[in-house]
Amino acid sequence: MANDDLRDEDRIEALPDVTAESGNEDRDYVTSLARGLEVIRAFNRSKSRMTLSEVAERTAMTRAAVRRFLLTLVREGYAESDGKYFRLRPKVLELGFSLLSSMDITEIMQPVVDELAQRLQESVFVAVLDDDAVRYVARATTQRVVSIGINLGSRAPAHAVSTGRVLLSGLPEEKLNAYLDNAVLEKITPHTVTSKVQLASLIEETRRQGWAIVDQELEVGLRSISAPIKNRSGEVVAALNVCCPSVRLTTKEMQAQVLPELLDAASRISLMMLR
Repeated sequence: MANDDLRDEDRIEALPDVTAESGNEDRDYVTSLARGLEVIRAFNRSKSRMTLSEVAERTAMTRAAVRRFLLTLVREGYAESDGKYFRLRPKVLELGFSLLSSMDITEIMQPVVDELAQRLQESVFVAVLDDDAVRYVARATTQRVVSIGINLGSRAPAHAVSTGRVLLSGLPEEKLNAYLDNAVLEKITPHTVTSKVQLASLIEETRRQGWAIVDQELEVGLRSISAPIKNRSGEVVAALNVCCPSVRLTTKEMQAQVLPELLDAASRISLMMLR
């Protein structure tokens, strides 16, 4: 087919190769968007935290341009900075939850998550911290029909879930204090902890014992238990979680039957992240 015979929809796919360096312009090509995406893509598992200069070097952009993109990402909640280093935040996952299955973090975790769900015959989730909430980035369910309102990409208040306790326990003291100062602890069920003093104590307990269990604080009739997933630096980067109906297992039974399997699975995922 000659180029002149292309339909309009085909012409969209046949855009010219336009780059900032070429000096070419096309009304259908947004250079600033392409550059912003390139900045996001510069971060990966081996380079999850970078200075402005490092991002500029990896993207072959000027420091001034990279600075604008990074500060925009920070302002919009897609990145964070401690004044020197920048890193992406979980909110960036909103840009493509339909493609989560192709992301490294899910590729690493999913086989273990699936195996744990099958072994326990309970629902299993992986969550990351997203401001004052947790965001679920991986899941596995079984043939048991259980009404659990947790979907891939959904969020839950950190104070009311065991994943939140685990993730908050991994924060540096200043960030944890900032969370406790600013958090609004909504009473979601009659069991939800709304005292900041009590929550701080539970987070400290989680830090000491290395796991957390929450009994019907997010949803009446639902218990959950979580353990940390750590990166090569020993930082808590995610929480592995098992949920089950309260009629099926008591909290003591969850500790006896679920916790050993949960800790083993979390440890295996953490070891995989060292590779």
